[in-house]
Amino acid sequence: MTFEIGHLALFGTLYIACIFFVAVATSKGWIPKKIAFHPATYILSLGVSVSAWSFYGVVDLAWQYGYGILAYYLGTGAMFLFGPVALEPLAKLAQRYQLTSPADLIVFRYHSRGAGALVTLFMLLGMLPLISLQIQAVAETLQLLSSESAAALALPESGLSSKDFIAAAYCVMLALFTSLFGASRERRAGLVSAMALESVVKLVALLAVGGYAIYGVFGNMGGLDSWLTEQSDMQQLLYAPIKEGSAHTLLLVFIATAVAMPHIFSMGVAERPGRHYLRIASWAFPLFLLLMALPIFPIMWAGFALDVSEPVQYFTLAVPRASGSSTLTIIAFLGGLSAATGALVMISLALSTMVMNHWLLPGTRWQSDDDMYRQLQWLRRALVAAIFACGFAFYLVLNNRFSLSDLALTAFIASLQFLPGIFAVIYWPRGNRLGLITGMIAGMLVWALGLLLPSLFGFANLSLPGSDISVPVGVDIWTEITSLSLGINTLLFIGVSILTRRSKLEDYAASLCAEDPLAETLRQELDVQSTAEFRLRLAESLGSATANKEVNKALRQLNLADDERRPFALRQLRNKLEANLSGLVGTVLAGQVIGRHFPFKASPGRAPRDIHLIESRLSRYKNQMTGLAAELNNLRLHHRQMLEDLPMATCTLGQDGEILMWNAAMHEITGIAASNVIGAKLDYLAEPWGSLLRNFVEGKEDTVHKQPVEISGGNHWLSLHKTRVSSDKKFRRDNMIILLEDVTETQLLEQELLHSERLASIGRLAAGVAHEIGNPVTGIACLAQNLHYDSDNPDVHETADQILSQTQRISRIVHSLVSFSHSGGSDTRFEPVELRETVEEAVQLLSLQKDKTQVVFENRIPQGLRTEGDNQRLIQVFINLLSNARDASPENGAVTIDGHRQEGMICIAVTDEGPGIPPELQDRILEPFFTTKDPGKGTGLGLAMVYSIVEDHGGQLELTSPANPEKGCGARFTVQLPQGPTGHA
Repeated sequence: MTFEIGHLALFGTLYIACIFFVAVATSKGWIPKKIAFHPATYILSLGVSVSAWSFYGVVDLAWQYGYGILAYYLGTGAMFLFGPVALEPLAKLAQRYQLTSPADLIVFRYHSRGAGALVTLFMLLGMLPLISLQIQAVAETLQLLSSESAAALALPESGLSSKDFIAAAYCVMLALFTSLFGASRERRAGLVSAMALESVVKLVALLAVGGYAIYGVFGNMGGLDSWLTEQSDMQQLLYAPIKEGSAHTLLLVFIATAVAMPHIFSMGVAERPGRHYLRIASWAFPLFLLLMALPIFPIMWAGFALDVSEPVQYFTLAVPRASGSSTLTIIAFLGGLSAATGALVMISLALSTMVMNHWLLPGTRWQSDDDMYRQLQWLRRALVAAIFACGFAFYLVLNNRFSLSDLALTAFIASLQFLPGIFAVIYWPRGNRLGLITGMIAGMLVWALGLLLPSLFGFANLSLPGSDISVPVGVDIWTEITSLSLGINTLLFIGVSILTRRSKLEDYAASLCAEDPLAETLRQELDVQSTAEFRLRLAESLGSATANKEVNKALRQLNLADDERRPFALRQLRNKLEANLSGLVGTVLAGQVIGRHFPFKASPGRAPRDIHLIESRLSRYKNQMTGLAAELNNLRLHHRQMLEDLPMATCTLGQDGEILMWNAAMHEITGIAASNVIGAKLDYLAEPWGSLLRNFVEGKEDTVHKQPVEISGGNHWLSLHKTRVSSDKKFRRDNMIILLEDVTETQLLEQELLHSERLASIGRLAAGVAHEIGNPVTGIACLAQNLHYDSDNPDVHETADQILSQTQRISRIVHSLVSFSHSGGSDTRFEPVELRETVEEAVQLLSLQKDKTQVVFENRIPQGLRTEGDNQRLIQVFINLLSNARDASPENGAVTIDGHRQEGMICIAVTDEGPGIPPELQDRILEPFFTTKDPGKGTGLGLAMVYSIVEDHGGQLELTSPANPEKGCGARFTVQLPQGPTGHA
């Protein structure tokens, strides 16, 4: 059965267009996230490891090594089966620091730019056979389906044959797709969905061909058993290679593919969506490989049973072709095309990123007007095209001299050379860069001399210089070359690492790569004070536009404010920027940029532990703790919760002044949340807390009592205590604990007690005054009476009556003062009082003082407004209020007295035109001895006495200032008195 080459090209183009559409649809959001980010999508995307060799060449390998071919599925599957142990540490490390390739991982662990460049070179050489394999598979299957003669596959034509032209067209089309879509990091999410689709296509195609092999060729499973019983030599082929030991070497080779192949590392480790995805993949991906393995042997047996003329490596296509079904044949063809396409896309992207990050970008700087993202995109596109060109050139050089299995083994053995260095990242901190480079160079040299060069130049023996000894080389002895290269590599890596020292930077990197999440939690101080400095410094290397975008992106990821200044937050920002830049431009350039612009300050000795980092990591790993570790963590949480719930405000400071803890009571007092202050310094706190705590910390006193503080416009009093906790005797570093105690209520109680004592003193003073003044006043009263009776002059009578009235007033004032000091009511009997007449009498008495400010008193109280009370004491009330109003008013100003009835109370309001009473003094005007008048002009007892008299009458005294809000002046005192039984208007 043959097809027109145009029809096959159309089918292939439509399939690639379909892959392209799925990728675009995912990036545009047309495909729901629950599908695009479903664990099944991630599992299927790992099927990119199943390349064209796994679809075609694996049948050839099964014929050569029998059941030993299962080592491919067991090796790759085992890495994921033990993923929580083998791959999870690498995945955490790769995602935390944005390590996108094995070269990034090695540079990060061994802190060697040269090692990264060398790994990139060796990886590029090792992947060329695998790229050539995919191109060869597509070209040969296209020619196989479009040619009458299968023998033409073994007779390559000179020059650019039709098959080579097909291969070139395929490479150009795929390079365009990869460059246009995969070169942009924003679209990389769509590649996961595209690779998942291609895995489905090749799985369905392989199962369909396998199903036809069993039921279409042999009838059923029983027919297959009968055929195998008759073909005893076929059964012998299945077991013989296992006895020879080659299967063990195959298992070792295929184990390395899961972590050393750049495209599998990128998809399975670096691009992992979440932690739980790898746990699902630990059983789901081996299941996927099992389904891929099931049809292999039935397809091989069907090919031999049908006696097809095509090479064994193409039995997957030859069996459906022999069936005569064009549909099944096209499905098989698309399955192989899908396997080759997925592998080529991901390999070219992975290699282009490695070449760009480790060869081209280190040392590069962008100016402020450069569009860095666009330049990186075009650079990656050019590298993708170059890698496709190199792969096609390698394909032309080989000229189909090797089978797909031989090319696959050559590539897999090359990737095996990176396995010692990669596993040492997590499991052997002793390894160093010198050991890695020495071992890797030796291993790759053996691989190049034993496999790569013989395949390029076609020689089977290698003569040693200066001797007649000839050593066999080539893919025929791949097992020996594999053992020799890996053995020399590992021995040199271990030996040189043991005999040489690691640098301090390697020690630091090794501790970061340790499985212990608390291995490196030092709190180092940055030479940066704000996010604005990050933008400014980063612009020197990346350009202002790129710097702003990267800083803004990191701030969003960390949920930090744009004006963040806390040292802890700035350290987080630095780490996040380095991780993001590692994903963008590679570990080498990211480390150079961040290290140059944001260095840590040198500190004497070892830096202190980063408490915040320890807390976050303990919270993340608390569910994984068992035994004593879990109990210790519970004890830690118990003690921390005690400090958090302590009713006394508590905060702790590190030796560098950073705030390490800020409990709930501190939040309640200051109004500052712990999330906004943890990791900051005292200088960053809002006032008055910044200066208060800073001055206390810098002061010599360990305790400060009753420190006045104004909080929310009110006066508060705090007692502060501090103590030092020694944490590092060698470097004399001490942490500090600060306690704040709000003693405002105690202070107010003490003031009330002092006020009570002052009133008692007033009472004693008043008693003495009453005794001392009583006799002179009595004498004056007697003289006034005598004057009244001894003279018939009316003026003398009026003067005598005035003297008698004032002596009575003096007696009442002394009596009121004594009553106020005892905080009790008067024994005076209340009588109906006409308030207008009472106020009028007070006005007349004040009018006698000619030396005071002259004002106009306007008595607007209506007639008939009465209350029950002591008329003389109420006159004293109004005299004090009117006197204060007169003193506050300007010359010839007006003082108005209004009266009205309101809700069973009689309200008398005295309003002046003075400047009013400031808000900060309004709470103190009723305190005894408090006055705003000049010394000698006021005693501070007037309003206190007014308040006491009004309270004795069951009333209230209110202040309104300013009385005239429009002009902002004047004060109004309102006396509210109960309405008496005769009180009516």
